[in-house]
Amino acid sequence: MKRCLGSAMALSLLAAMLLLARPVQAANITAADWGAMPDGRKVQLFTLTGANGLEARITNYGARIVNLYVPDRKGAKTDVELGFDDAASYLKGSVFGAVIGRTVGRIGHGGSFPLDGKTIQLEKRNPDAKFVIHGGTAAFASKLWEARMREGAEPSLVLTLVSPDGDGGYPGKLTTTVTYTVTRKNELKIDYRAASDRPTIVNLTNHSYFALQGEGNGDISNQTLQVFADKYLPQDADNLVTGDIARVDGTPLDFRKPVRIGDVLHSLFPQIAMRGGIDICMIVNGKPGTLRRAAILRDPDTGITMDVSTTQPAIQLYSDGIGNRTQIGKGGKTYRTFYSMSLETEGYLDASNHPNFPSSEVTPARPYHEITVFGFSRN
Repeated sequence: MKRCLGSAMALSLLAAMLLLARPVQAANITAADWGAMPDGRKVQLFTLTGANGLEARITNYGARIVNLYVPDRKGAKTDVELGFDDAASYLKGSVFGAVIGRTVGRIGHGGSFPLDGKTIQLEKRNPDAKFVIHGGTAAFASKLWEARMREGAEPSLVLTLVSPDGDGGYPGKLTTTVTYTVTRKNELKIDYRAASDRPTIVNLTNHSYFALQGEGNGDISNQTLQVFADKYLPQDADNLVTGDIARVDGTPLDFRKPVRIGDVLHSLFPQIAMRGGIDICMIVNGKPGTLRRAAILRDPDTGITMDVSTTQPAIQLYSDGIGNRTQIGKGGKTYRTFYSMSLETEGYLDASNHPNFPSSEVTPARPYHEITVFGFSRN
């Protein structure tokens, strides 16, 4: 009996010594309480830390990116995401960094569309509105998502939202899962999946306001933008797509070679002038459904380059130029007009109302799956 006890003690001691000898590693994904919804449900902030300096902070409110720290050419970390310091500020209403759904952009015809031989009318806050934008009353940006962390060399945050049948007027119970992963290559990968129990429409994106110069540190005029797109979707005065598909040749929307953004922001070209800046849907070259390069954004001062790849058919360029905007963001910094550039990978806008566009319909037999990767480097 004494021999057995002695052996057990020796094994316990050996196990303890081996445990102490193992390298100590800090968790590369953590969670912290970050406020509460009006009904008391907990809002959390998750931090994903990559092996090579990229750090993403993401909240389950709106499945949004709050901070995105990227190493600049001096090795310092630069936050390239506009936003706020606390959940309460986001709850007041904002799409900074949020997942947009069920459909991004404007649904025309007064917020209606045909589906399975019927006309679906989405809920409108204003009965006279000509469109419903960014999901309307069912907006994913204002919902609390269920979160699950995945530890590992490339940490992931899995966010899930169940949108009930009839939510905002959309048909079908839709279960959406968005997975954020910080990779070893200093990429933020976003994997979108959605499944419905009946036909519906889905067009998801992330509405990050990227500031490669550092959030709140001036405008984007000196940055260069390259977009791998031969075509774009023209818009009318209400910023609704017309159904036409136009070529970029001979227009200021030709970004096939790097262009200084400030050289086009104030163009008199109607598709730019009527929006007071860049706000246009570009059709990404190559085969939709395959991961391919869509855009490259570079800042000359920080040396940060963002390379965007996607399986999505299109990408929305938005220079944050609607109106004369002044807003207080993180750390009390003032955000002004043209302080960011959004690169929203997406399907064709308002596709259900334009039969010549690729369909946005999702069915039980045909679920939704798209991937976008934001890769960061410095020079």
